[in-house]
Amino acid sequence: MKQQIIVSGIGGQGALFLTRVIAQAAVDLDIPVMTSETHGMAQRGGTVISTIKVGPFASPLIRTGQADVALLLWEDNLGVHRPLVKDDGTLVINAEGAGPGLRIDASGIARKLGNAVLSNLVLLGCAVRHQALFCDQQACAAAIRKLAPARFVEQNLQAFYEGLNG
Repeated sequence: MKQQIIVSGIGGQGALFLTRVIAQAAVDLDIPVMTSETHGMAQRGGTVISTIKVGPFASPLIRTGQADVALLLWEDNLGVHRPLVKDDGTLVINAEGAGPGLRIDASGIARKLGNAVLSNLVLLGCAVRHQALFCDQQACAAAIRKLAPARFVEQNLQAFYEGLNG
């Protein structure tokens, strides 16, 4: 099993928590995993990108054209981070309307759940539903239970299941 994943968003969207959930799923499945994060101007709404390498890799960085999957929490980052993804890679995008990749209005769903930051877990659910990631529903739900603060576990799981069920 080898998979290279990027998670792209802007500050405050939960890109780093999403990265931790995916990495925890790998750890729980006993698969080697490495992550790397670039925060940029995250505190001011700037771009955040994380890389996740699942399997036997020597470096956490993903070179141009090597990512298998991109989880984009902000559609505008598509132009910036698309070059990292293989030509046949999977794009999972938080977006309304038509365009490239698998699209889901994760922000709209999260707002209906009462917390816009939950778009990250809605997007994760969509990726798992389409089998874009190495991990399945059970592994992701277990990772969310481990990592989310106790008072937010049920809300986090609800967002994940919303994305999973489409």
